[in-house]
Amino acid sequence: MKSNALEKFITGKPKVVIENGQLRLTIDQLEMRLRNQGVAKLEHVKSATIEPNGQLGYELKESEKPLTIGEFKNLMNLYFPHLAQQLENSPSSDTGTQKDLCQEINYPKTDTPRYLQ
Repeated sequence: MKSNALEKFITGKPKVVIENGQLRLTIDQLEMRLRNQGVAKLEHVKSATIEPNGQLGYELKESEKPLTIGEFKNLMNLYFPHLAQQLENSPSSDTGTQKDLCQEINYPKTDTPRYLQ
């Protein structure tokens, strides 16, 4: 059986280290952990927690979140509807025009230099 209370007791709960701009960890420790996660500035973080496994979990502020492909497509449709339609109607670059990466493994070249055989 699964018990949430027992699970929290065994694994622990996340500890909040940043909430609404309030810091609850030393700056040096937090900056080191954020740099390891690829976050450039402390000001970009909306909230952060230390998870029970010791890793840092964080949420970026809305203005600092990366643009997703879906958001980009929506912007393209909004500002350049004719261009977006052209892109949708054109053949995809990954269907048939690119060489299959596994093809060489399945069908090795016969003219391999002797010193590499």
